[in-house]
Amino acid sequence: MTKKTIGITMGDPAGIGAEIIVKALTHRSIRPLANFTIFGDTKLLKAQGLQSYRNVTIVDPITHPNKWKLGKPSTLTGEASLNYLNHAIAAIKNQTIDGLVTAPLSKKTVCLSYKHFQGHTEYLQEAFKSKQIGMLFCVKEIKTLIITRHLPLKDVAAQIKRKKVFEAIVLTHQYLKKYFKLKNPKLGISGLNPHAGEEGEIGGEEITQIIPAIKEAKKKKISIQGPFAADTLFTPHQLNRFDAIITMYHDQGLTPIKALYFHKLVNLTIGLPFIRTSPSHGTAFDIAGQNKADPTSLMEAIRLTAKLSS
Repeated sequence: MTKKTIGITMGDPAGIGAEIIVKALTHRSIRPLANFTIFGDTKLLKAQGLQSYRNVTIVDPITHPNKWKLGKPSTLTGEASLNYLNHAIAAIKNQTIDGLVTAPLSKKTVCLSYKHFQGHTEYLQEAFKSKQIGMLFCVKEIKTLIITRHLPLKDVAAQIKRKKVFEAIVLTHQYLKKYFKLKNPKLGISGLNPHAGEEGEIGGEEITQIIPAIKEAKKKKISIQGPFAADTLFTPHQLNRFDAIITMYHDQGLTPIKALYFHKLVNLTIGLPFIRTSPSHGTAFDIAGQNKADPTSLMEAIRLTAKLSS
């Protein structure tokens, strides 16, 4: 079989993207997995030690060559990171790459020139006109989906609606069946409030929105249990019961899963017409250029993209 081609965007050139890409592709367990197309700065990648490999190609848009420094994010680095992403999107649409791994960019620096940017996930959703997407955080031990993504905490409760919760359950169920080959995925779901609302004593969203969504999902023969108190949902006993856990908001799901599996964790966007993953960390401007960046999460992202794209 012909190897798939995985695209990798470098992210913000002032961050650790180039370093972790080079470290990942230098690893003997990674490079044979696919052909690779890197969208990024050729000079910076080579400065980080990228060698000439027959299955690695660089696409360099040459946005503002030599106009940035490691650890010094700016409007120009934000423009460059978005430019790399746009070239990768064009490659997906032209079918010259089969899957996409995105190294970290900075929403703040992108927004200096493109003020409506919300993040990779939402930008890709718009580019491919995907009706519904989700952020599924993956390790071998458990998958975690967050229903609301990058929202201020004060706005979360208003977004927890029966329809939204139900659609997230269905999307997770379908994705686990299709891509992870689970015949009957077992899902757990958290409440929104402390103690899952304490039967209405600490908030009513569980009764009015979450439980009706669970009942609707069960009518569709989806195996789901909850809502559970979020503070005990990630204990070893609970993790062993489920293939995936669905939580209501960003820190509710990501704080425990990152505490448990930070270096192995992969962010998988579900609902797109192709496989897109990313490492679970940010740009790390504070250590850029110091050879301190750990490529493990990016390596896991590449492995997962290669596996699911095959």
